[in-house]
Amino acid sequence: MDKIINLEKIIIKTLDLNKAHDIVSINLKDKSSMADYMIIASGNSSRHIQSLSEQVLKKLHDNGLKDSRIEGKDSGEWKLVDGIDLIIHIFHPEKRKFYELEKMWSEMIPKEKLII
Repeated sequence: MDKIINLEKIIIKTLDLNKAHDIVSINLKDKSSMADYMIIASGNSSRHIQSLSEQVLKKLHDNGLKDSRIEGKDSGEWKLVDGIDLIIHIFHPEKRKFYELEKMWSEMIPKEKLII
């Protein structure tokens, strides 16, 4: 578990150093079995979003998560980096506002309603 917390901090720092905006981390441990943490950030342009996703993927690989990959390669407005127990969404600000993942995942969900 400490490895995931350290990796979460590494990813947040990487996003920050590469000028991502509005970085948010959501603890999913009691909400979903798909991952322990979800990190959401915004990029300025499709190139910036692509660059951020590649930097995050490199950090995951450097920290032993060789099975990590980028989803949404054809999209210029959104990328998902699958870090197994850590999911990273990188959005164009308009898409991020449309999907409102922070709102959806930050609310407490009763355990009996959890499907994932």
